[in-house]
Amino acid sequence: MDRNRKWVPGFGAVLLIFLSHTTSALEVPLDPKVLEGLPQPPTITLQSPKDYIFDPRENIVIHCEAKGKPHPSFSWTRNGTHFDVEKDSKVLMKPGSGTLVIDISGEKAEAYEGTYQCTAHNEHGTAVSNSIFIRQSRSPLWSKERNEAIVVQMGVSLVLQCRPPAGLPPPVIFWMDNNFQRLPLDKRVSQALNGDLYFSNVLPEDTRNDYICYARFPHTQTIQQKQPISVTVLDNSPDGERRPGFMTPLGITSTKMVLRGETLELECIADGLPTPEISWQKDGGELPSSRMSFYNFKKTLKVSDVNEADAGDYRCTATNKLGTAQHIIKVSVKAAPFWVSAPRNLILAPNETGILTCRVNGEPKPKISWFVNGVPIENAPEDHSRKVDGDTVILSYVQTGSSAVYQCNASNEFGYLLANAFVNVLAEAPRVLTPPNRVYQVIANNPALLHCASFGSPIPTITWFKDSQTSVKNGDPYVIHENGTLEIHVAQPLHSGKYTCIASNNLGIKENHVYLEVKEPTRILKQPEYKDVHRGMSAVFECKVKHDPSLIPTVIWLKDNGELPDDERFDVDVDSLTIRDVTDEDEGTYTCIQNTTLDQDSASAMLTVVGNPDPPTDLELTDQTERSVQLTWTPGDEHNSPTQKFLIQYEDLLHQPGVWVNLTDAPGTSTTVQLKLSPYVYYSFRVLALNGVGYSQPSQPSSQYRTNPSAPDENPSDVQGVGTKPGNLVISWTPLTGFLANGPGLEYKVQWRQKDVDEDWSSETVANVSQFVVSGTPTYVPYEIKVQALNDYGSGPEPEVVIGYSGEDLPLSAPDSVQVMVHNSTLAEVHWEPVSFQSVRGKLQGYKVYFRRIRGLHETEDTEQQEQVLTFSGNRSEGRLPGLQPYSLYNLTIRVLNIKGEGPPSPSKTFETPEGVPGPPSFLNVVNPGLDSLTLEWGPPMNNNGRLTGYTLKYQPVNNTNELGPVKVINFLANETTITLGNLNSSMLYKFYMSAKTIKGSGPIITEEAFTAMDTTVPSRQVDIATQGWFIGLMCAIALLILVLLIVCFIKRNKGGKYPVKEKEDAHQDPEIQPMKEDDGTFGEYRSMESDTEDHKPLKGSRTPSNGTVRRDESDDSLVDYGEGGDGQFNEDGSFIGQYSGKKEKDTHEGNESSEAPSPVNAMNSFV
Repeated sequence: MDRNRKWVPGFGAVLLIFLSHTTSALEVPLDPKVLEGLPQPPTITLQSPKDYIFDPRENIVIHCEAKGKPHPSFSWTRNGTHFDVEKDSKVLMKPGSGTLVIDISGEKAEAYEGTYQCTAHNEHGTAVSNSIFIRQSRSPLWSKERNEAIVVQMGVSLVLQCRPPAGLPPPVIFWMDNNFQRLPLDKRVSQALNGDLYFSNVLPEDTRNDYICYARFPHTQTIQQKQPISVTVLDNSPDGERRPGFMTPLGITSTKMVLRGETLELECIADGLPTPEISWQKDGGELPSSRMSFYNFKKTLKVSDVNEADAGDYRCTATNKLGTAQHIIKVSVKAAPFWVSAPRNLILAPNETGILTCRVNGEPKPKISWFVNGVPIENAPEDHSRKVDGDTVILSYVQTGSSAVYQCNASNEFGYLLANAFVNVLAEAPRVLTPPNRVYQVIANNPALLHCASFGSPIPTITWFKDSQTSVKNGDPYVIHENGTLEIHVAQPLHSGKYTCIASNNLGIKENHVYLEVKEPTRILKQPEYKDVHRGMSAVFECKVKHDPSLIPTVIWLKDNGELPDDERFDVDVDSLTIRDVTDEDEGTYTCIQNTTLDQDSASAMLTVVGNPDPPTDLELTDQTERSVQLTWTPGDEHNSPTQKFLIQYEDLLHQPGVWVNLTDAPGTSTTVQLKLSPYVYYSFRVLALNGVGYSQPSQPSSQYRTNPSAPDENPSDVQGVGTKPGNLVISWTPLTGFLANGPGLEYKVQWRQKDVDEDWSSETVANVSQFVVSGTPTYVPYEIKVQALNDYGSGPEPEVVIGYSGEDLPLSAPDSVQVMVHNSTLAEVHWEPVSFQSVRGKLQGYKVYFRRIRGLHETEDTEQQEQVLTFSGNRSEGRLPGLQPYSLYNLTIRVLNIKGEGPPSPSKTFETPEGVPGPPSFLNVVNPGLDSLTLEWGPPMNNNGRLTGYTLKYQPVNNTNELGPVKVINFLANETTITLGNLNSSMLYKFYMSAKTIKGSGPIITEEAFTAMDTTVPSRQVDIATQGWFIGLMCAIALLILVLLIVCFIKRNKGGKYPVKEKEDAHQDPEIQPMKEDDGTFGEYRSMESDTEDHKPLKGSRTPSNGTVRRDESDDSLVDYGEGGDGQFNEDGSFIGQYSGKKEKDTHEGNESSEAPSPVNAMNSFV
């Protein structure tokens, strides 16, 4: 079996075992305790670069560090021969290291130049470093030379050569003047890659005597300068314009070779007049834009990290208005050796097979050489297990003690590569490097990686078990990687549990336990939302999260991906961010990040701060005329709310200084408006901007603009003529404001004449008033009126004619032919003949009807009531008089009405109203109640409304269950007001209904109720055995027992004792005899009406009110009580239509009402 092993620098020995026949690289065990005692061949860990240029002012330090077990020893060769470090006192090798420190102070540094190579050796092999070429840095002086002064004609091309001395490394070139100021470079003047200064064409300003080339040597940090060059440009015979030509490179084509991985630098500098433009292209391909850059005003093209595809023909083109020139640079790409696959360290068990591969590439193709422990493999001791095949070494059936370090060297003319790879033969039982009982926590739906890092030789086989019993195999959802790691692609809660990995080889077995916990993901449920907030208000971003209960999230808020400002206005809560008193600087993107130890979720929202716009600026008046001007302005900042409009205001500094008046507005996209102006105004304008938040502050006022005076453009408004008294006409108007006067000397020309009369206009000119009184006018006649504005510059337009009326007087005559038609007992209709228009002497407002009830027709003396008035507007001739009293005598008069007042009354007219139904009896009382009789008394109605013909009495009993008994009817004469009713049931409640009547019928009823017994309390409505017939018979047969029972019942009642009939009631639950409960919307028990202050509860089947009012008691379903004015009616058979409502009285023992002992007498006399 063969195995590949990989060594990772810095982690010690590699003990990773493979069970397949091909080798592969695995991770090295990281535990230092594991590495202790394991043998390891040397490995170079640090070495100096292949080309090492040293500063002769400092010591030479050549690095060589290596590790191995046991720690390696070091030796050096110089120029291919052994370098005895101990014999040279200037050379020191650091202890435990191969690093050389050479002290060259006082010595010739050149003596230590050469090629050095380090060797690291222990008992398991030898590793070698690269060949390190050591050279001294050099900064030679500029050779002595005399520069001739250069004189050229304007327009020709020119090259100033630098030619610095060759240094190691090469110097950095730049041109300056005597004042150490860099010379300016541009498209016309440029510095080439070799340091020369090129002029595409010279100008007179190029004349100077201090063109100096400087060379800076990097290692020594020294700067040397060339002798100054003097250039004089003559313009007496300037060179003319010419086509471009190339100054460098010369000719049509040139070649360039570059190594793979280096930077390609191509240069084209052209002359010509005007100065040419340079462009680049690659024939047959595209320039590599991602690795390409231009310098020196596109005269230099650089391509970084060159590869084979960059070879080809590069064409540079120089162009001016006279033509073009082209040059082709043929680029070839060579390559020093580079790795395709470097050999890797191998750790093999005895009898295993391994392969070392050294695959390189380069141009030309590199030559590969193998070495063993620093010795060419062909010169090394013969080993039959080893076979070399070009770039491959095959090691078969290795044995203990055959460890070695192999070197692969690949070289061509451009360089070499050297790699060390050791082969370490070990036999080790398995070890698990992953700490035991490690807990892995992952978020659901994410991959889970359970590690089982191990080593051994041979490589251990890794197997996994879940919960110590289920074998985990490769396949969905599990993947077991080569290094032993168990991966679950999409972890779910069901994958949580205990996992066991077992590492085994032929030398032993080792197991380890780990645990997997799959957590719920963290999710932001309520994300922050976009906010559009007014400046100065508060902004609240919500960020509510759902997370695994075992993970505690922490919230972080960011503003524009940075930290929140350190400002107390920012208040971070558990699930929100509040920004108080928002300012413009708070605008941006706010991100909420909810972090747990395993995952995070984030959400962002924009905050836009809006505010009132800034005021416009830069107001300017243009296009000025007598009646218009153009106003322009510059809008201010909109503060994230688009401007809706601009409001233009003006101040009249002549008439109303300090008062700003709205003139017009302009769309929010405008910055100019044409303003219409009035004469004789000293204008000053300002502009306000309006956006969604509100108005801006006003702009600064514009410059003042004065308009010239002119005649008025309009006349006064609201002209009217109204007489205030007989014989006058008051003409009034709304004066013109100073703004509308158009000039000084404002007056009003008032004109009037009587309408439809052939006469001239009368006129009067007035000033500083708003009315004019015309006297001596006829009463209420129409006038034509005009009011015209005048000023010192002329008259206003011809005014419109307005019709007005002179003053009114009281009407002269009264309506004639007054007639009254009586429709019924409460309604009459009156007719009259309207008065003439002339007699009205004003604007007719209508007619007033005065009427009064003198007396009732059944009365002998007048009992006049207060007079009533009805007004009928307009030119009417009839009207209706509602609300009259029946059977009454009335009189009435009519007057005509104008604005001034009323005319004389018409002759008085009397009329009578017919009879109607009477009012209810004035009272109904029950007196002297007995066991079987009741006496009723009543009074006549307050309003008979006719001749009273009698009374009707209806009454009916009410039993204990609030049911109404049959109705009995009795009629009485008009002079009867009392009756005694006999043969009534004892202790029975009766309901009485009394009404009066005339020939028109019966009036409203009045009700009353009373018990035949003299009890002052309401008997209990409970049903018990005393209501049964057999019990009544028993009571009659055993009088003495009844007397005793009565005494016992009264004693229990007075003590509030409970009576067992309540339980019997509850057991029977008979709906026909149970009291109705208030709380379920049904009717409650009946109570006596003797207490006027008690609640009124309706009885079963009751509807008519007992006192004309409605009482709400805990429920909107309660009914009204009976009383005067009720709407109860009787059927033709005398039965009462409607339902009964009784009164309920509170017991003195509240809460024990249902336990009250019933009276046997009441029970026996209950209506059934």
